[in-house]
Amino acid sequence: MGVRLQFPSTPAAEVRNWNLTPIYWALGLVLLGLLLVLLGLAVGSTGLESLRSLWAGEGAEAAMARQIVWDIRLPRTLGAWAAGALLGLAGAVAQGLFRNPLADPYLLGSASGASLGVALALALLGGAGGMLGAASGLVPVSVYSSHWLVRLGLTGAAFVGAVAAVLLTLLLARGVQHTLRLLLAGVVVGVVLGACTSLILLLSPDSLQAMQGFLLGSTGFVGWTACLLLLAVWLPCLLLSWLLARALDALALGEATAHSLGLPLAQQRAALVALLALATGTAVAQTGLIAFVGLAAPHLVRAAVRVTHGRLMVLASLMGGALLAGADLLARGLLAPQELPVGVLTAVLGGGYLLWLMHRRTAPGGLL
Repeated sequence: MGVRLQFPSTPAAEVRNWNLTPIYWALGLVLLGLLLVLLGLAVGSTGLESLRSLWAGEGAEAAMARQIVWDIRLPRTLGAWAAGALLGLAGAVAQGLFRNPLADPYLLGSASGASLGVALALALLGGAGGMLGAASGLVPVSVYSSHWLVRLGLTGAAFVGAVAAVLLTLLLARGVQHTLRLLLAGVVVGVVLGACTSLILLLSPDSLQAMQGFLLGSTGFVGWTACLLLLAVWLPCLLLSWLLARALDALALGEATAHSLGLPLAQQRAALVALLALATGTAVAQTGLIAFVGLAAPHLVRAAVRVTHGRLMVLASLMGGALLAGADLLARGLLAPQELPVGVLTAVLGGGYLLWLMHRRTAPGGLL
């Protein structure tokens, strides 16, 4: 008589719930984002008074309240969510591309390049050239340099610097074929450009105070133009990341396995690097250097649900938007009417979360 082997089977309902879990999380994060946007209309230096004046009726007070709510608070909150969504997406791409859970969006030197671009713009706009000679009747050098810098703006200078830093990283790494070389080149470029930024600030101390706002991160200057730009970049980046998710799934199995699947890894890896640079550069240009959002968002998603890279990047993007929108509300409300730099708040909260995660995993019975 033969022996029948019975393997444990997964109930159909459990499989169905397992497949729908990421969808539930996505819907929950979308609803959380909408709730944070609504709360953003009520949080500010004047608190709920602006909302009361908005619905009170007509007059100068109602017009002022309308301007505060619709032209300042709403685009700022939406812009914070969009910037966080870009950073969360970029963090998931970076961690999948480098196969390192500690990778963040700034790993290719984009943050240092953006900082250098802003420092250069501030130094030149501040009249670093000085007068060549009042007796000779010559105009300041800064007049010619600021002619195109004024049109470019600090956000444009930050974006150009971020893209230039990524291109320099690719040049040093000789392409995107070798992930380890790309990683090392990004670290070197970040250190060198950071040193250049410090040198420029040392030579132009008048730019230090303005530069501090960029380094600490802020969503206070995000208007409708910046908000629409962030959303316009986020949508195609999210679509492109979904299309390239199979390459990240293959890379997670190893280089040899990925090549054996017949995927055009060189082209797809280059597209992922371009996606990472575009998402990070756009977010940094509008909000400055905001730490830990891109690093923590994918970790929070992995702690909640097991998914492949396609769904991971979507969920990490929604999680990043919720994190930065929530941090922006806290930055506005904790010390109202004064504000905390949102980058400092995300660094404190994100660093505390990662320390707790490390402690949990290294504790007896943990994962590490």
